[in-house]
Amino acid sequence: MPERLSAREILALVADEATFEELPGRIRNPKADGPLGWQGYDASRARAAERTGEEESVVCGTARVGGTRAVLIAFEFGFLGGSLGERTGDRLEAAYHHARAHRLPVVPLVATGGSRMQEGMLALTQLQRVARESALTREAGLPQIAVLRDPTTGGGWATLGAGADVILALPGAQVGFAGSRVRPPDADPAAYTAEAQVAVGSADAVVRPEELRETLGAWLRLLTTPAQEAAAPHALGTPDLPATGWEAVLRARAPERPRAQAYLDAYFTRRVSLSGDRCGGTDPDGMLCGFGERDGRTVAYAAQTGAATRPAGYRTAARLIRLADRLDIPVLTLVDTPGAANDAEAERQGAGAAIAEVFGAVAGARVPITTLVVGEGGSGGALALAAPGNTWATPDSYFSVIAPELAAAILKRSPKEVEATADQLRIRPQDLVELGVVQGIVDTADHPRP
Repeated sequence: MPERLSAREILALVADEATFEELPGRIRNPKADGPLGWQGYDASRARAAERTGEEESVVCGTARVGGTRAVLIAFEFGFLGGSLGERTGDRLEAAYHHARAHRLPVVPLVATGGSRMQEGMLALTQLQRVARESALTREAGLPQIAVLRDPTTGGGWATLGAGADVILALPGAQVGFAGSRVRPPDADPAAYTAEAQVAVGSADAVVRPEELRETLGAWLRLLTTPAQEAAAPHALGTPDLPATGWEAVLRARAPERPRAQAYLDAYFTRRVSLSGDRCGGTDPDGMLCGFGERDGRTVAYAAQTGAATRPAGYRTAARLIRLADRLDIPVLTLVDTPGAANDAEAERQGAGAAIAEVFGAVAGARVPITTLVVGEGGSGGALALAAPGNTWATPDSYFSVIAPELAAAILKRSPKEVEATADQLRIRPQDLVELGVVQGIVDTADHPRP
């Protein structure tokens, strides 16, 4: 079991020195033994207060984290298991109100067993209060970054934790809707861990305690300093244009051709990654998503890697674009895929719906989206990430309604006619410009060719 830090200890771990200022908690006049008259409840609260030095299961305040001011909500697990009751709800509501009034991001540092039994349904309904405050904060365009501590279970996970925009977790933390005492007796405990939640796309990263302040600070800085202009990357490969359609295909498929990782490394001085679609999947081999720093400001990115993109990759990209749009952060998309994964498992995972999500996210975005086709542009699986009216191509790329080999097969042509079919499809970068599919060709000197 990982070390369980108290609320004050976790605050000291993440907040810049001498910057934490506690927010005053609302004073509710409680009934004897709580709203249900639960015998011994007052005594339990008194013992919890004496043991922890806290009056409730959360400590709320403002602080700077890596230089960025935020509202911090730290759970005290030693106070009745960090459970949520009416007075907890009061404090959480006040913290979110303060965040919106002062335009501050919110960082829940969660460690809770769930709702407080001694307050019954009144405790459970606090989750609705928390969900509403989180939704209002989201609508206000303010980021929420959760840190999952041990344990994060029940309604605390299902609201403050899983409802955050970005979810970080401490190593070995118990994370899951079902707490250890209410799971089926044969349940695999490994499924209820921070590492498992990252693996299935329900959390973004596991962060060691000694790295938490720096990592959290980087996220806060990036999500609160949007770039003022659209992204404008340049090409990394050869400046020469392909002579034929088939040459364009071969160059795009060449293993030595620069791919997403190289483009992201060249464009950003620092970046952090979003991982997972929040629906049980990840696609680390097919899609890279996150936020990067360019000239001191933030641009979001969704980049295909050259592999067939799986449904989880598309859903992660849609999640990224929607978040960037809410936070007013411009988006860069890199197109590079032979197409969407089309195996039976991809169909079972909802490939069509996932691609539709990305089309919708791009179409509905209010922030500028810039697309650079850096390699293969394979059919709708590539077009989903392409910004209408602001898509550019590199000399090492092509874009096609379908791969030339498959086009030839559909047209019942022999394999010998594949190269000619590639020419007929007019898939070279210069063809795409002439057809009006892309705005221009970006060369290695960072000068677009009209």
